[in-house]
Amino acid sequence: MATKRDYYEILGVPKNASPEEIKKAYRKLAMQYHPDRNPGDKEAEEKFKEAAEAYEVLSDPEKRRRYDQFGHEGMRGTDFREWTDINDIFNHFRDIFSGAGFGGSIFDDFFGGSTSTRSRRGSSVQRGSDLRVKIKLALEEIATGVSKKIKIKRYKKCSSCNGTGAESSGGYKTCPVCNGTGEIRQVSRSIFGQFVNITTCNNCGGEGKIISNPCKLCNGEGRVQEDATITVDIPAGVSTGNYLTLRGEGNAGRRGGPNGDLIVVVEELPHEIFHRQGDDIIYELNLSIPEAVLGGEIEVPTLTGKAKLKLEAGLSPGKILRMKGKGLPNVNTKRQGDQLIVVNIYVPNKLSQQEKEIMQSLMNSANFKPKERTKKSKNIFEHFKDIWN
Repeated sequence: MATKRDYYEILGVPKNASPEEIKKAYRKLAMQYHPDRNPGDKEAEEKFKEAAEAYEVLSDPEKRRRYDQFGHEGMRGTDFREWTDINDIFNHFRDIFSGAGFGGSIFDDFFGGSTSTRSRRGSSVQRGSDLRVKIKLALEEIATGVSKKIKIKRYKKCSSCNGTGAESSGGYKTCPVCNGTGEIRQVSRSIFGQFVNITTCNNCGGEGKIISNPCKLCNGEGRVQEDATITVDIPAGVSTGNYLTLRGEGNAGRRGGPNGDLIVVVEELPHEIFHRQGDDIIYELNLSIPEAVLGGEIEVPTLTGKAKLKLEAGLSPGKILRMKGKGLPNVNTKRQGDQLIVVNIYVPNKLSQQEKEIMQSLMNSANFKPKERTKKSKNIFEHFKDIWN
């Protein structure tokens, strides 16, 4: 796979370029490489899409910060649009093509029509709605990343009419209200001059035509419902609230409108023994009094199985032990977090007579008498605050 070019290089701007400079550079490239100006030129089309991707990142403050810090590696798992329709790019960024030097829009000045929802043949098409689903993940799945299959109900393009909504190619007639323009223009005059109010035609919904012979399968909608199974690849290190956008996997639009997106929102399931703190995980280790006093080697659970942990002699309750790299990977940097072991000492509440005698003898030993504290000890929350700050 070819190495991606630097986004600043694509737009031809320095790394300290202002948002306005970035917008201006993208607008210039979009006009230069638009397919209507370069018919049949695949290279121009790719440069057009490349510029759109660069602008999508550099125009977003958070995405730009991550790109400046980590480069293309920092964009992994980012909500990216897969540009397939050239007009869709203008729809997505249409706000930057109005204003200085561009009249109503770039289409109005150079290619005809409106950027809002109009297709090249003049009829208005409506994008399908987005779908939102929640996916529940265990910590073990988050630690490694996982591929999940999810079932959804959505609208798809009607196979009988190919999304047109008409039973046949001749099943349309021009809208008599707007005469095929899809718009109603109302002109009014006042002492300030002439005003033109343009609204979408209510009779045809802005399509410029009405169906005289609707498709029997979809009843003229151009779409039908389906049960679909989608595979979602979840990157390692995600957390509750993170989401992935699957472009074009949402509902199909009416009568040939482009598909919406599928938004997959992550929900992290509570774990039976681990607690998560950022990229670190916390495990509470219960030790017997002899284990805490003598130390030794024990096995503890981790997200990837059992691991050996060496205990030093004389462990106190609240002691924090660190297992490097046994936590979660950071979703952006891939840096591995740690597993933090919080030591608890188990004290039995029932003893045999022999055990009582042993404990009684230990009470008289100087080694088992607590030493006077010279300063206030930190509680466990203060300890964790020091670690994560």
